[in-house]
Amino acid sequence: MSSQLDRVLNAYRTLALIPALASAKIYKNGSTIISNWTERNLERNKTSKIEFTHNINKDLEVTSETSFGIDITNELISIISPSENLKALIRESTDSKDAKKQYLEIWRRRQIKQCIDLAALDIHGDVYTDSEFGSFNWNNTEDRLIYIAERKLPKSEPFFKRNKSNSKEGNDDPTPLKGIEYDYKPEWGEQLVGKHLSSIIMCQLETEAFDVIDWIPDSWCPGQVSWSPNGEAIIGVAWETEPRRLGLIFCTNRPSFIFSVTLDKKYVVVSPKGKSVRSPRFSSDGKYLIWLQRDDAGPHHGCHQLVKTSWPLTEEPSIEVVIDIVDKEISITNNETFTGIYAQGFPKRTFADDGKRIVFSTPQRTENRSYVVNLDTRQIVDISDVSTPCSTVVLDVYQDIILAARSSLTTPAQLVIGKLPSVGNEKAIKWTVIDDNSALVPEAISSSDVDYMELIHENVSDVINDFSVLYFGNSKSSSEKAPFIIYPHGGPHSSFVNSFSMDTALLRMLGFSVVLVNFRGSTGAGQSRLLYLPGRIGEADVKDCILAADKALEKYNVDADNCSLFGGSHGGFLVTHLSGQYPDRFKSVVARNPVIDVATMINSSDIPDWCAFEAGSEFTEVGPVDNNLLRTMRMSSPLVHAHNVKVPTLLCLGSKDKRVPYFQGIEYFHRIKANGCKARMLVYEDNHSLSSGTVEMDHLVNAGLWFLEHLK
Repeated sequence: MSSQLDRVLNAYRTLALIPALASAKIYKNGSTIISNWTERNLERNKTSKIEFTHNINKDLEVTSETSFGIDITNELISIISPSENLKALIRESTDSKDAKKQYLEIWRRRQIKQCIDLAALDIHGDVYTDSEFGSFNWNNTEDRLIYIAERKLPKSEPFFKRNKSNSKEGNDDPTPLKGIEYDYKPEWGEQLVGKHLSSIIMCQLETEAFDVIDWIPDSWCPGQVSWSPNGEAIIGVAWETEPRRLGLIFCTNRPSFIFSVTLDKKYVVVSPKGKSVRSPRFSSDGKYLIWLQRDDAGPHHGCHQLVKTSWPLTEEPSIEVVIDIVDKEISITNNETFTGIYAQGFPKRTFADDGKRIVFSTPQRTENRSYVVNLDTRQIVDISDVSTPCSTVVLDVYQDIILAARSSLTTPAQLVIGKLPSVGNEKAIKWTVIDDNSALVPEAISSSDVDYMELIHENVSDVINDFSVLYFGNSKSSSEKAPFIIYPHGGPHSSFVNSFSMDTALLRMLGFSVVLVNFRGSTGAGQSRLLYLPGRIGEADVKDCILAADKALEKYNVDADNCSLFGGSHGGFLVTHLSGQYPDRFKSVVARNPVIDVATMINSSDIPDWCAFEAGSEFTEVGPVDNNLLRTMRMSSPLVHAHNVKVPTLLCLGSKDKRVPYFQGIEYFHRIKANGCKARMLVYEDNHSLSSGTVEMDHLVNAGLWFLEHLK
């Protein structure tokens, strides 16, 4: 056991040393690139954020770079001004009493001009820096900043409380309200705990005056805000909080709208009703406003429309669809195909210099691919790096210079740069590597095979019968058959793409081949394929995993006697289904925060609508409980097969999981143990992702040991 433990720990330590590219931006007229990378610091039990600077010439070649990275871990969010003379940031620090405080800092080169204790202002709560609401922007004259923060709630106190007799006269603080301190305060769910109501905050730097933009409806929760080109209005996304909040992260189906609010206290809703919207962006010439939208119902994620409207707004804005929802696929330039937009958003700067072309990335089957779209002609051109099978993700666009991250299962993210050619010649773009950490990758990973399979269920009458699989593992020329792992993704409406990840790299270093299954219902393959799965969970997706295992045995050098299962969330739902429906086929299972019983999850998850929709019904809390729906949800769940499970099962659960509450896994653990199955359960004080601090290390190391222990 000790030798196996050393093997797994050494593999994890090796991979933990590889930095991950988080963001990058172009400055100084295209001559400087600043990139941010994250690194796991095992000794300090934290993830560090490191900044690097590269200088480049007109040929996009690196001329110099910083010798050492700068640790910016305690910078929560930052933004450099349009003139690049100022930098604003929100910094978090801990005082002598271990209380966390947030400060707004304004820097001019090496001088800190202003530092403001935001808590001392007592006008708002914590600043939002998450991917859903978080915003931080300069206006065009660089004298104002806007950001999003928690709305200040009325103070409360118990019914019986002795007041201080020596209170100062003239105290303007409002009298605390009695009896409301235990009122339920709804939040936005998983990974957004503590976020109830957001506010737009505007800071006037010269006077250090802070204003809450409170002339929008109280039920709105604003986020993703930015200034209009002339600085006279603020554009953003607002989510409606009534009748209730549902989990927001990873869910692009929440009712929301694009709004504009002016400083003279006028606001207007820009986007149409019945939509969920995100990522508003102004064109570089200020003539257009674009955003992504889809219907505010249905699957938690799906295909989006790209729409635009002219700016400034007219009394009745005309909204044009540039790219519509794609049913299966459409033809684009160069005889290529396009399956639609599934991106969570655009880069902050997404427009080319002409103001007519945007550059963005989106999952397409087994890769993230990058595109140029002409807003006038609707022409779509794939500009992804094709030098090797990989994923290309656009990070920043400055004039016609594009920064992107290039990655694959065998290669961690490389920072690459390219010059966008003229209209009609975009396909000729050439990518140059700016920063590369591939030398840190062990040979066991870099020498592995990566292959794509497009699988079809033969002799079936299903309208949708095809799906995609990625293989990462033993080469065909290897003399030994490798143990292999079937790994379906979570969601279920997400997808695996050919990009680097810690878990698959670790499994590969331990000698396992990995079969990553994009079952029917995955994103990146057309809306009709995505919508095929609801009403068929636990059936169609299970069949896809079995077919993927069968085809892997036919095509690759893998061991039929040593096939195991690995998955989290809906992937955990699938691996526990597979071990129950096919009890003699697999050697071991590792399930992370698995969905076990959809019928009970609907009462406790932050996304109860997911439970109803995936079972084939609409979600409603109006009227009597639908007992038929409860039965349908139960019968689609792994719980109904739990008594059949024979395979050793490791459960990794997060006690703070709002998405799939951990009692789901606890119930499963007790039931399979009662039926004689070997089982172990790890419970972490973490959320759904199990990615914080030592939690990631502990559950991945334990997973590796579990798989190795149960090889034949």
